[in-house]
Amino acid sequence: MIIVTGATGALNGATLDHLLLARPASELVVVARDTAKAARFAEQGVEIRQGDYSDPASLPAAFEGADQLLLVSSSDPQADAVQLHRSAIEAAVLAGVGRILYTSHQGAAADTPFGPGRDHFATEQLLAESGVAWTSLRNGFYAHSLAWFLGDWRETGVISVPADGPVSWTAREDAAEAAARILLSEGAYDGPTTVTAPAAPTFTDVASIAAEVAGRPVETRVLGENAWIAAQVASGQPEFMAHFLLGMYQAAAGGYFAGTDPLLGELLGRAPRSVRDLLETSAAQH
Repeated sequence: MIIVTGATGALNGATLDHLLLARPASELVVVARDTAKAARFAEQGVEIRQGDYSDPASLPAAFEGADQLLLVSSSDPQADAVQLHRSAIEAAVLAGVGRILYTSHQGAAADTPFGPGRDHFATEQLLAESGVAWTSLRNGFYAHSLAWFLGDWRETGVISVPADGPVSWTAREDAAEAAARILLSEGAYDGPTTVTAPAAPTFTDVASIAAEVAGRPVETRVLGENAWIAAQVASGQPEFMAHFLLGMYQAAAGGYFAGTDPLLGELLGRAPRSVRDLLETSAAQH
């Protein structure tokens, strides 16, 4: 039995769609905070259980019977993500789960400037100490968020950043499919497992690709941290969120997102989606 948390979201929902192509619904279970949001899976015969990381008592029964448990990471930047993950891991131990697969992030490290990367690293330490077999899916930075990071470059011809560095922008759809393939491998991947696109362009590189796609000049301007924060706040971004996002750029400049791995393409049996693919798709929609 494979139990999937976070299936009402885009990432693990897509993973479950892939699992349903390979396994009968009777071998799959969804755990959701709001079970009504999992209705589309219930209609396909998947058992739906209620469980919430912030309600630890709800979790052991929700995870009961799992040979493998796909544990989505908390996405709330203001939550104590590590404590939420600790509750889920402790419940998995109580439930006798065979293997935990956790949606981590490339660049997970104790010293990364990117807050979620520190949370992911701390969670991986909890997994290592749990006594349960585990796989940490260190996914590349999700490429759909690049549209936000690039801002209104189509109108201005400028990509403004506080610092520049390489990022292995990885399509969330590809990461979701890879997670399904890893789950179906029955434990072939153990511990930290890097799942990234094969290239890690800098924002300057992305500007060059954007210029080719748009057919006009696009440049990257490195504003510096203080000027960038001020511009974000002036545009209406809450200051705490601007500082949270700044950590991503600092981590990129520090090389935390620079690594790439051929595993994703091997799992998919095709070339993963690239930044050019993303920008060309976006251009077609404009």
